[in-house]
Amino acid sequence: MKKNKLFDVYPRFDINLVKAKGVYVYDENNRAYLDLYGGHGVISIGHGHPHYRDLICQQIEAIGFYSNSVNMPIQDELAEKLTSQSGYDDYRLFLVNSGAEANENALKLASFHTQKKKMITFRNSFHGRTAAALSVTDNPKLFAPVNKEHFPVEMLNLNEPEPLLRVLAQGDVAAVIVEGIQGIGGLDAPSTSFLQVLSGAAKEHGALLILDEIQSGYGRSGQFFAHQQAGIRADIISMAKGMGNGFPIGGILIHPDITPTYGMLGTTFGGNHLACAAGIAVLDVLKKEKLLRHIQQISIEIRRTLASIKGVKQVKGAGLMLGLEFDFPIKTLRKQLIAEYRIITGASANPNLLRILPPLNITLEEINPFFEALKNIGHERI
Repeated sequence: MKKNKLFDVYPRFDINLVKAKGVYVYDENNRAYLDLYGGHGVISIGHGHPHYRDLICQQIEAIGFYSNSVNMPIQDELAEKLTSQSGYDDYRLFLVNSGAEANENALKLASFHTQKKKMITFRNSFHGRTAAALSVTDNPKLFAPVNKEHFPVEMLNLNEPEPLLRVLAQGDVAAVIVEGIQGIGGLDAPSTSFLQVLSGAAKEHGALLILDEIQSGYGRSGQFFAHQQAGIRADIISMAKGMGNGFPIGGILIHPDITPTYGMLGTTFGGNHLACAAGIAVLDVLKKEKLLRHIQQISIEIRRTLASIKGVKQVKGAGLMLGLEFDFPIKTLRKQLIAEYRIITGASANPNLLRILPPLNITLEEINPFFEALKNIGHERI
């Protein structure tokens, strides 16, 4: 038996994917799987989109990498398109490689700007596994002994304004960080009224508002950023996952009142030529194919169909970031969907919640086998 040389920290399904196209991935036997999870919501414009492939190929033939010690006009192009399409025209962009790195820099930047160190976060949140990001994540199992001592953090309940207002009124909070829609936590979201109270109170008491849109951003919710449904503007927005359609890229959008200085933040690989080409391709496709409008329209039909399926208690989330809550644990259901129907879905901290994060250009025809599978499985359980 071959000895496993990998550090074994991932529970894995026993499938070997060797190619992908659109909303499908294929194993070594050329069997197609409907991908309704996109590797944690990373696949935004579909596997192997031709425009995405072409831009990356063109870029690697020109230059694949250099560090941030030289001018890179491709970064300016990405920043211009991102700020324009997101509605944050006057904000500036700092590029990194991942969601955790984006949140790490967002928290650090908030502390630099306010000269404070207390952070407010919310229960069931997940912001990453690096030191600062982990400190505002609600999962003690991820804390190694080295992570036990960190800056002060207030962990509050989502959508409860009174405790939030009491803590902010103390005047020592650097930032409040909240997900546009909680991903791993189970698809709960800050309400419109809560976000509006939070935005006003943070500003009043000198704290920055950080919106973690790593999973809920880039059109996933039907808005460019999920928090925009509340009509507010964050001070810092963190992004990753769907930003590069599978290429490692992350970033933070930063309020113009926050002043940069040389050496304040830094990264070796962040903003490299290939990552920017991937990021530009995603933005191009979102705009050209009018995917935000498509997501808003198709989500209505998907939610209506899912709500009618026996056993689905509640459909949570927004757009194409949806959670199906059952009255039983979904672990066996996920395995059955893969083994019998070749459909890949996701889970969350809520053991009864099935998470779906399909490519944003999926059609009703393509997702229909999922509906049929759930109906069949529902009949089997009776």
